[in-house]
Amino acid sequence: MARPAIPNGFKSYFLNPSRTQRILPRPNWACTKKANYSIQSQEAAIAALPNINPSALSITKTTTPKELVPPEELVFGRTFTDHMLSIEWTASSGWLPPRITPYQNLSLDPATCVFHYAFEAFEGMKAHKNSQGEIFLFRPDRNMRRLNRSAARIALPEFDGEAFTKLVKQFVKMEERFIPASKGYSLYLRPTLIGTQRTLGVGPPGSALLYLIASPVGPYYPTGFRAVSLLATSTATRAWPGGVGDRKLGANYAPCIVPQLEAAKQGYHQNLWLFGEGETVTEVGTMNFFACFLEKGTGRKVMVTAPLDGTILEGVVRESVLELARERLGKGEGWKVEERLFGMQELAEAAEEGRLLECFGTGTAAV
Repeated sequence: MARPAIPNGFKSYFLNPSRTQRILPRPNWACTKKANYSIQSQEAAIAALPNINPSALSITKTTTPKELVPPEELVFGRTFTDHMLSIEWTASSGWLPPRITPYQNLSLDPATCVFHYAFEAFEGMKAHKNSQGEIFLFRPDRNMRRLNRSAARIALPEFDGEAFTKLVKQFVKMEERFIPASKGYSLYLRPTLIGTQRTLGVGPPGSALLYLIASPVGPYYPTGFRAVSLLATSTATRAWPGGVGDRKLGANYAPCIVPQLEAAKQGYHQNLWLFGEGETVTEVGTMNFFACFLEKGTGRKVMVTAPLDGTILEGVVRESVLELARERLGKGEGWKVEERLFGMQELAEAAEEGRLLECFGTGTAAV
């Protein structure tokens, strides 16, 4: 078949289907200036709108409390608590008074923009109980910061993270009986922000909904806290430079399901996502990826993870592991703790030479 004529001023690229992951050279990921995204050009107008006001919270308690599911019978994300927290936003009125109500279905028009153009961002948080029965949230300020960054990237409204955290704490206190006391179990919190404007036009949503639901959970994987098997995958790409791989958007997750199913057919639990001609190691499943090995030539212990170059999600657990590793392993035991690009060849070579110590993934859902 003849190739189509290319108009003047355009370059022609023809990809070989059998080598699509190899054709394009690895781009320079360095960026001297990060773009700022906002749903409106006038920042003063945004600042003038009412923000989240915890003192305006209204509470309607359920009249039909749910029975608790024994921890050993919990399946991740299948059991939910009695209530939900919701806050509406409009471009004319800002954030409306927050409400805690019985857990219920949402009522949305079929033309709601979230269904058509993926105006959706979310977070994953956890509430834990210690041995004295006290309740703790794990670094919620990081989740608020990341959710705001995700929202700004897809033209959804930003919000006061401290104010929302106050509401989250009040909500968790109401749902305290759902927090499992067993080690390794917790109450998983899912803040979600969606565009709710009824329109098929493509543009910044004029209305949005920020809501929070909660689910008592145990281990994320069916294997529990044992090791999982990985399939190194280069034929599908999780994220790419200039994209939104560093934001927690629902649109980033659905395209990863088919490669995961393909991995499962071959007997693996998850994908180890590789990128580009150099097969750079990026993430694993829905987690940040770490590798520990002995440095070639020196024998020094090394912990390495991919850098935050715009393709890697800024994981809260990832940040915590790096901070602890630098303090306890780096200063205390002489480890080299690095955030840098590394490829599958380096990892495979370390394994073949007996220098690979351990590989692990980090993420709120998994830990």
